[in-house]
Amino acid sequence: MSEDKDKAGFTRREFINATAVAGLAGAGLGAGLLPGVASAKSAKHGSAEVGPGELDEYYGFWSGGHSGEVRILGIPSMRELMRIPVFNVESATGWGITNESKRIMEGGGGPYLNGDAHHPHMSMTDGRYDGKYVFINDKANTRVARIRCDIMKTDKMISIPNVSAIHGLRVQKVPHTKYVFCNGEFRIPHPNDGRDINDPKKYKTMFNAIDAEKMEMAWQVIVDGNLDNTDADYTGKYACATCYNSEGAVDLPGMMRNERDWAVVFNIPRIEAAIKAGKYTTIGDSKVPVLDGRHGSDLTLYIPVPKSPHGLNTSPDGKYFVANGKLSPTVTIIDIKKLDDWFAGKLKKPRDTVVGEPELGLGPLHTAFDGRGNAYTTVFIDSQIVKWNVADAIKAYKGKKVNYIRQKLDVHYQPGHNHTTMGETRDADGKWLISLCKFSKDRFLPVGPLHAENDQLIDISGEKMKLVHDGPTFAEPHDCMLVHRSKMKPLKIWKRNDPFFADTVAMAKKDGIVLEKDNKVIRDGNKVRVYMTSIAPNFGIIDFKVKKGDEVTVVVTNMDQVEDVTHGFCLVNHGVSMEIGPQQTSSVTFVADKPGVHWYYCHWFCHALHMEMRGRMLVEA
Repeated sequence: MSEDKDKAGFTRREFINATAVAGLAGAGLGAGLLPGVASAKSAKHGSAEVGPGELDEYYGFWSGGHSGEVRILGIPSMRELMRIPVFNVESATGWGITNESKRIMEGGGGPYLNGDAHHPHMSMTDGRYDGKYVFINDKANTRVARIRCDIMKTDKMISIPNVSAIHGLRVQKVPHTKYVFCNGEFRIPHPNDGRDINDPKKYKTMFNAIDAEKMEMAWQVIVDGNLDNTDADYTGKYACATCYNSEGAVDLPGMMRNERDWAVVFNIPRIEAAIKAGKYTTIGDSKVPVLDGRHGSDLTLYIPVPKSPHGLNTSPDGKYFVANGKLSPTVTIIDIKKLDDWFAGKLKKPRDTVVGEPELGLGPLHTAFDGRGNAYTTVFIDSQIVKWNVADAIKAYKGKKVNYIRQKLDVHYQPGHNHTTMGETRDADGKWLISLCKFSKDRFLPVGPLHAENDQLIDISGEKMKLVHDGPTFAEPHDCMLVHRSKMKPLKIWKRNDPFFADTVAMAKKDGIVLEKDNKVIRDGNKVRVYMTSIAPNFGIIDFKVKKGDEVTVVVTNMDQVEDVTHGFCLVNHGVSMEIGPQQTSSVTFVADKPGVHWYYCHWFCHALHMEMRGRMLVEA
C-alpha cells in the first residue's frame, strides 16, 4: 500500500492507527480522532445519522451477489430495511417454495439453487427514476429478473437465450424504459449444441435487449470480443458497452496480448429498422431476432480503448460515455454528440469520438457523477476514490496545462462499484457516494476465514469528500443504486386484485371458493386443496385430514388490514414455509408422505397469542 498522503492530510496507515486508538479510547471519541474521515457531520446537509422515528432521504438498492437477492438500505443511515429474494430460495417469505414464486422462477428457466445478482437498476421516464421497477441480472444462470417497487417483490424472470452469463445491465432512459439492455459475457458457439466446442474461433456473444413491460426478448446483436458493462444515453439512440478479449482467446495469457480492446456503441434506431426490414436471423429453436454487429456492421461502432476496460457510465448531463480502464490508469471520455457524426460518415476514425483520457490511478473500475461537473472513479489497486473534473480533463486532453484531479480519498479496501445519490439520472444531486469495497481486512471483528466486505458512505456535498460511515456486509454487494424517497410509492397493504397471486385466485374460482371468507377442503382424487383465511391469532381451519401420498395445496388468505400484521404458514418437517402479508393470498403445494400428526403454525410474530396460532394436518396411513 502506498503511504502517500492525500489532500486530507493523512496516510492510510495513520487512518488505521487512529481507528485503533479510537477503539481503545471508547466509541464516543472516535469521530474526534479522525479529522475529515470519521466525522458524522456532513458539511452541507447535516448528520449522516438518522435518529429514532426519522426516515432516510434515500432508498438504496444493493445487489446481494452470490446470495442471489436484492437488499434495501436506508441512506444515509445505512440501515438494512429489507431483503428481496430473487434468484435464491428464502424460507422466511417462502420464495422458491410457494406456488406463486415457483411460477416466476420457472419463467426464468429455474428454479436453480444459486444465483449471482450483480446490477440493480430502476426503470426511468425522461431520464429520471419512475419508481416502477428494479431490474437485476443473474450472471450465474444467465437470467434477468424484475422487481415491482410497489410491493418490493420479484414479479417476472426471463432466461436469456443464445448467450452465457449475463453481466452488465442498464435500462433505456429516454423517452422511457422500453428496453433493458444486458450483456452476454462469455463466448459460446451458436448454436451451443456440442458441434463446435473445440473451435473457439466460432465462439460468439451478444448484446441483448429485453422488452421491459412484457419481460420478453426483443433482439440480440452479435459482437466481437467479450462484453462487460453497459449504459444508455439520454436521447434513446445509443447504448454503449465495454468489451474485452479482442483476441478471442479462451485463456488468460491469450486475453492479454492486445494493447487495446473496445467500447462498442449500439445504434438503437438502426437496429430496430433492420428488424422491421427483416434483416436478421434466428438461432436454433429461439425465435429472437439476431443481428450481426461485428466489425464492419453499420449497427455498431467499435472505439479502441486501453485493454480490458470494465465499467461504462453515462454523465448525467447526457454528454459523455466514460469507459473505465482497469488495466490502464486512465478512463476514456466519449462525446455522445460525435457519435451522430460517426454514423453520418463525418468522422474518419472511431477514436475521433474520444475527447478525454485522464490518468487517475491504478485500476479504474467504475465512475459516478455529482451533477456539478465532477466525476468519482474507484481505483481498485490504489484503494481510492478519485474525484476529478470532466471539463478540465477534456481541456488537458487538448494539451492545456490544467489539474483535473480534485481529490483522492483512501477507502478500505479495493473498491469495485460506486454510486452517487441519483447519479445515473438527470437528477444527480451530489450529496452522498457509496463505495463498495471488496476487502475489509482489519475493519471489523474477525468472524473466521470468510471475511465481511465493507460498504462505505462518503459525503460529497462539499469541496472535499468525507468518509462518514463504514459497515460490514455479506458477500457480495456487487453494485447498488440510490433513489430519492420521493420517487417511491410502496404499498402498505396488498390489493386483493393484485396480479401477483392471480393464478391462485383463478384456481380458487374454479373450485367455487371465495378466498376472503371460505375455509374449505376440496378433494380431487389424490389431490387435496385446503383453503383457509387467517385473522390474528387464528387460522380459519385448525385441522384437516389427508391420506399418505396425497398432493396437498394449502391456500391462505390474510384478512387482517393492519399493515404490520403479516402471517406465516410453516408445516413442521415438510420443508413448507411462506409469508402472507395483510390482504395477500399465498399458496404452497407438497406431498403428504409421512403418516401421523403434523402441526402447522404462524411463524411471523403477529399477536400476543401468536404462539397459539396453529393447526394440525392429520395424515392417515
